[in-house]
Amino acid sequence: MIRNQTRDRTQSRNERVRHPQTVSVSLDERGQTTQDFAVGIGVFLLAIAFVFSFLPTIITPFDSSVGGAETAQADRIADLIVHNTSAGENNISKSEFQTYTKSNLTAELGLRNANGNTLDQVNVSVEYLGNGTMIGSPSTWSGGDAYNNQSAASSARIITTDENKCDPACRLVVRVW
Repeated sequence: MIRNQTRDRTQSRNERVRHPQTVSVSLDERGQTTQDFAVGIGVFLLAIAFVFSFLPTIITPFDSSVGGAETAQADRIADLIVHNTSAGENNISKSEFQTYTKSNLTAELGLRNANGNTLDQVNVSVEYLGNGTMIGSPSTWSGGDAYNNQSAASSARIITTDENKCDPACRLVVRVW
């Protein structure tokens, strides 16, 4: 059985219909230059830098005025107090601690002052670490400037006292602002 072919009889078997070829365009003909590319990349990088510098201010609404210097100073003061008042492994002597219960601790802690005015505010207190309260008056275990929940760098040490007022332990907290 012979099939009927639907081709035009005038076309030969080897001849095919040609479609127009796509013409490739070089960079010279497109109009984009190296300067255009550099400007585009520059604007893109500036936009990315702006987003990365602006985004943290949106995420953190409150910026702390406490820096690394205050944190290091609070840590140094806590170490100094534990070292000077220790009657043994972080066991603080009450009689030695009385040096740090004054309202002005500039001389005792080596704080900065200018013309008699203290530049660094510090609060030293011993807080009970447990479910009850510490035996004795809190004023006998605190000193320095009044701390009213303002932004401050703090450092804490777990201690006991020679009078066994802390059961099981207390916490020495030093705040600097």
